[in-house]
Amino acid sequence: MIHSMTAYAREEVKGEWGTAVWELRSVNQRYLETHFRLPEQFRALEIPLRDRLRKQLQRGKVECSLRFSAGNESNTELNVNEELARAVIRGAEWLQSQGAKASIDPLEVLRWPGVLTSQEADMDALQAELLAGFDKAMSSFLEHRGAEGSNMQKLIEDRLESISQQAAKVRQRMPEIIQWQRDRLLSKFEEAKIELDAERVEQEMVMLAQKVDVAEELDRLDSHIKETRNALNKGGACGRRLDFMMQEFNREANTLGSKSIHADITASAVEIKVLIEQMREQIQNIE
Repeated sequence: MIHSMTAYAREEVKGEWGTAVWELRSVNQRYLETHFRLPEQFRALEIPLRDRLRKQLQRGKVECSLRFSAGNESNTELNVNEELARAVIRGAEWLQSQGAKASIDPLEVLRWPGVLTSQEADMDALQAELLAGFDKAMSSFLEHRGAEGSNMQKLIEDRLESISQQAAKVRQRMPEIIQWQRDRLLSKFEEAKIELDAERVEQEMVMLAQKVDVAEELDRLDSHIKETRNALNKGGACGRRLDFMMQEFNREANTLGSKSIHADITASAVEIKVLIEQMREQIQNIE
């Protein structure tokens, strides 16, 4: 399966600690580029999040954001380390006994590091829940990319079939067109009353046929169609490969147009270029 680089996913996570909302969105990009918008207390999640994205994605500009709202029932109880507080007071009394005139301020004792602590939610457990929510968002995100990729694959395969039909049409018409050009030239020679050696005329006709022969270009188009279908069926990160194939398609279409001596061949060459451009527009969004 091929995947689009354009996708969006949203996942809401709820718990006793509050509510969190993950959002993932991506657009096409030559390489994988990740951006994170996380609350300050969850900055440590950036590394595992980046690892998760790199394992699943190859290309695209991905924005990952987390909105967090603490619940009203979140634990905010203050705890006093009584043993440490007594030790601080004993130390202050000892200083007084040594002549220090400063009085013992209870608020200063509470400010002593470690004396006063707040009971907070278990951050490890909270982060685990948030990462589980991210994994769900990621699953939805990949599903969306896959669905978009399937739609694009269908469009590309339809264009490949149309190119194949145009190539077959040109191949079928070429003998007729070469004969048409031969008759046209002979008619002009007769009108001009120019008498030419039959062998010389045959040589010129052979040279003309070689110049306008597009069998090689048609064979290459058929080969490119087959290779592009193989890349689509193989799936994975094939966007760069497909983009290269579009360049090869364009080369053959341009040569086909430059060798054209008939309006029908020119029309087919133009149609093929239009189909190639339509495929290229889709391929720009394939991973």
